This record gives sequence, structure tokens and C-alpha cells, in this order.
Amino acid sequence: MSEQAVVGRVLSVASECVPLVKTGGLADVVGALPKALAPHGWDMRVLMPAYRGMVEKLGAAREVWTGGDVFGGPAIVLAGRVDEIEVLLLSAPHLYDRDGGPYSASGRDHPDNPERFAALCWVAAEIARDGLGDGWSPDVVHAHDWQGGLAPAYLRYRGMAAKSVITIHNIAFQGMAGPEKLGALRLPYSEFHADALEYYGQISTLKAGLVTADAITTVSPTYAEELMRPEFGMGLQGVIAARAALVRGILNGVDAGTWDPAADPEVVAYDARRLKKKAENRARLIAEFGLDDVPGPLAIVVSRLTDQKGIDLLPAVLEDFVAAGGGLAVLGSGDPRLEGAMQAAAAAFPGRVGVKIGYDEALSHRMFAGGDAVLVPSRFEPCGLTQMYGLRYGTLPVVAATGGLADTVITANPMALAAGTATGIAFHPTDALALGQALRRLCALYAQPDTWAAMQRAAMRQPVDWDASSAAYAALYAELLA
Repeated sequence: MSEQAVVGRVLSVASECVPLVKTGGLADVVGALPKALAPHGWDMRVLMPAYRGMVEKLGAAREVWTGGDVFGGPAIVLAGRVDEIEVLLLSAPHLYDRDGGPYSASGRDHPDNPERFAALCWVAAEIARDGLGDGWSPDVVHAHDWQGGLAPAYLRYRGMAAKSVITIHNIAFQGMAGPEKLGALRLPYSEFHADALEYYGQISTLKAGLVTADAITTVSPTYAEELMRPEFGMGLQGVIAARAALVRGILNGVDAGTWDPAADPEVVAYDARRLKKKAENRARLIAEFGLDDVPGPLAIVVSRLTDQKGIDLLPAVLEDFVAAGGGLAVLGSGDPRLEGAMQAAAAAFPGRVGVKIGYDEALSHRMFAGGDAVLVPSRFEPCGLTQMYGLRYGTLPVVAATGGLADTVITANPMALAAGTATGIAFHPTDALALGQALRRLCALYAQPDTWAAMQRAAMRQPVDWDASSAAYAALYAELLA
């Protein structure tokens, strides 16, 4: 981006970013935003921890910031470019150079996680105050989830001028720490009360961001509304409702270049005008999962295997679905209980249900190309990308009517079918009865080839890229600076 084209500068503060490290959808969003915002004139850099082995991924890097005591040791910030993203890595070996993932090792959270991500936020505030060694300085600090939650707090409590935004990707994770850590986290004791940092006797770094940021976003409009209700707000619904004027839902997007059935190297190419080619992908997927002929719809599940994702609902509905001609291919890992339940389903319905435990990015592309429908029965879903991949590939989503699932799937009711706008099936409430009814509806629609093809074409026409969402973020930043 040329200097003349820059409208403003944004420091994105996050714990993960594609393609450097990913544990969930947060990384996809953080990696997509800089590229999506560039055409709008916003220069975004991503500040994240330099976990073990990360500096090598940065390639040619330059030192742009140096700190002395950064929560227990020295630290530097290294700048480099990865996949068109300007990345700032906080290199602090005492905090990040260790075994395990970003948050845990051997199934247990790193005990100093509060300090590890407080350090990230502290350095973000330092950069906002003094800029980087190359002269770059942010106008807006955009924090993501609890790991970035203290960045707006440090800006506010230290009287800094930069504006701040916090995005809630999943409110279920709130960044808790005991009150004895106030000093270690460099937070003012005077702010440990119910209207600020205190949350049921603890410190919540997510709440810290929510009460101090200049704007709050969620990753879908429906999720923004749901978070003000106790069944979704996870105890923070009152905090969000009190700041409702500052809250807006901006739907995530997907990388339309990576997820494109017409150019995907993993699949037999097809598009909305060449839907017959999708049948070749279906046949290949059936063979890859060792299934027999599936006369009805072949559904796929590509998901973490957890109760939140509604995976526990599947065993109760599979017998009827299989009896109606359906088949199921599952890719995922998670709760051992649910991994076992899926494997038991494969044993109970050989040739109709296939399961692969783990995750394989290339296989996921082949599944979206070969499946007829993708099941996303989540109990809550802030945005969800899986259903958008389904839309992109003409693999019709069957989703619970919650969060971003409700915002992105047009359910096949009579009016939507008559108008030619239906793109999937949404069901409510999120229970086995409603899911079973949705699958019966799916089988009925699949038995009507013309209707099914029309829904596939409508799904593939849906805009699921970042164009509208990046424009909304650009407008939000402009408002904050106006």
C-alpha cells in the first residue's frame, strides 16, 4: 500500500493468525482482515506472540521495538511480511518459547497465561504510544477476544490517545485470573470493582476490554443480539447490554480464492453452471470414506467434536436418516466421548457412515466438494465458517438457527423456495427432534432434482467473501477517528 493511499493505521492484537498459527476460526479472521482492508486504505499490522519456531516462519525480519522488563524478561518486536500480511512478532522467550500450543501443553493451560497475554497487550499499548522504530504508529488498536482484552484497558488507564476496538469471537472464553494478580498484570487496584475489572471475584481480561474499548464488535449481527441474553452472554450479558450503543455485529467472511470449487486443486473443478461435475467429487468422497452407494443425500460434518457443536445430537437421528437413504462422512476430533460415539455410529451403519478422527485441510476441501449437505447443529455459533464453505461449494447447510448460522443460511421454507432464494435448512430449537425433522426435510428436497439444483445454484451465488465486512470495519475505524 502506498503512503498516499493510507487512510489510517490499525494494530491488530491477537493470539493467532493464519498462516502462522491456527487453533480455530479466530486465526482465519485475523489473517484475512489486513488483506481485506487494504483496498479501503487501511494499513493493518498484526501483533502476535512469537511462539516457538515462529520467528523462522517470518523469514527476513527487522527489529522495530525493544523493551526491558516485559512481564519478567526482555522482549523485542520483529517485523516481517507473510502471505501479504504485515506481521509483528513479540519475541519474549520467557513467555512464549516453550512446548505445547499457544495456550496449553499436555492438555493443561500454561499457568502464566494471564501474564503471557497481558504482555502482548502491554506492548500493543507501548506501540500505540511511541510507535515503532520504522516510524509506523497506529491510529486504532483492534483487540481480539480475551487474549487481546487488556490492550483497550491499558490504553484507557494510561491515558493514551489511540482509539480501540475489541471483537468477541467466542464469549465462552473470558481470560480469568485471580485478584492477587492485579499488580503483576499492571492493572490499577482502584478499577477492581463490578463496573470495571472485577467479575465474580476474579479478573476477566475480556470484560476489561469490553468496559474500556471505544467500540465492541461481534462476528455476526445475530450473535451481537444473542450476547445480551443470559443463555448466550455467559455472565457478561449485562456488561454488553450496558454498552449496547457501541456494539455492532459484523459478519465474518471466507477467503474466496482458497475456497473456490472452480479452482480448488483438491477437487474436480465445477461451478454453478457445471454442477454435474460435483457428482464426480461425490463418487470420489464415497470411495475415500469406504462407503457404499448412498441413494439419498450424502451429509458431511467437518467440526470439532464437542457438545457446543451439537455433535451429541447426531447418534439419535442417524438411524432414521440412514433408513431414508442418507449417508454421513465425519472429519474431526475433540471430546473423546464424542469421538467414540462417531466411531460407534460408523460401526452400527457400515457403508453409510464413515469417520476419520483428526483434521486434514486437504480432505476437508474434498468433503465440501463431494458432500450434498453439511451439518452444523451448533448450540451457539458466533459466526461459523463451515456453513459458508458449504454455500461456496453448493453443499447445502443444515444449521441450527443461531448466531452467524442464522445470518448466512436462507432456510427452505415455501416462500424462499418459490422465490428461488433458499440456500439450506435452518432448524430451531437445537435438539435431536428438530435436527431429525430438518434431515427429513433434507431428504425430501434431495428427491426433487430440479429444486435441489436450484438451491445449490442459489447457495453458490451467495456473497460470503470479505467485501461487505471489510467495508463495515473500515467505516467503523473512520467513525472512531472522525
